[in-house]
Amino acid sequence: MAPLNFSVLHIRESRPHNPQFQLELDELNENTIGQIIDAGHNASLVPCNDLSVEQMLQIVDASDAVIIMGGEDVEPSLYGGTSSYTGGGSHEVASDRNQIAAIQHAITTKTPLLGICRGLQLLNVALGGSLIQHLENADAHRSTGSDPFVDTRFDSIIPELAEALSANDSHKCTHHQAILELGHGLQIAAMSTDDIIEAVIHETAPVTAVQWHPEHPQTAATQLRVLIERLATQCENLSGVAPELVNG
Repeated sequence: MAPLNFSVLHIRESRPHNPQFQLELDELNENTIGQIIDAGHNASLVPCNDLSVEQMLQIVDASDAVIIMGGEDVEPSLYGGTSSYTGGGSHEVASDRNQIAAIQHAITTKTPLLGICRGLQLLNVALGGSLIQHLENADAHRSTGSDPFVDTRFDSIIPELAEALSANDSHKCTHHQAILELGHGLQIAAMSTDDIIEAVIHETAPVTAVQWHPEHPQTAATQLRVLIERLATQCENLSGVAPELVNG
């Protein structure tokens, strides 16, 4: 398989107002870039807060596959949410709008796309869906301690994605929001034991999104790697070439 070009879209390169959060996201981004490169592909990390919509569309057009990373809560006005809610913090409106444009363009052009955590939520919003603004049992999905991650397990999963979504593993998650009303064209691929939507796929486009963090340092080499392989296979299928296994 020839190397593919992955664009990894995140929000910003610095957060002077929240340096610890920046460090946490930097590690997750680095794990993602590392796994793409280890799989034999090319990876570009793209901060989206200062780009134009036109630039975002050009990035998608130049990419074989796109990954939307985690970060701050999605701006509530984009899905009809209230501006004040439990657990709410800062929002990144410019990045939200840019990444929504990228998601919609990827779906239109059939560019394989993976959304992670906030990426899943933004995908849902981009397709007209809504979000639970604060989970009643948020402590089951994120920790307020020094380690923000908690373990989540699936209760149900569509059989054809059991391997790609590491169905038998526990999954590292840290979030207090989740999908409420499903966006147009999306279908549920996995549910947690407490009935939170943990993964979705698109009905017609090569799009997958997960609520947990497969790029966590304890799981990146397994859970993220298999999702990268899924993206690579989707690229090969779209090119009309028989899919091959990604080395590694």
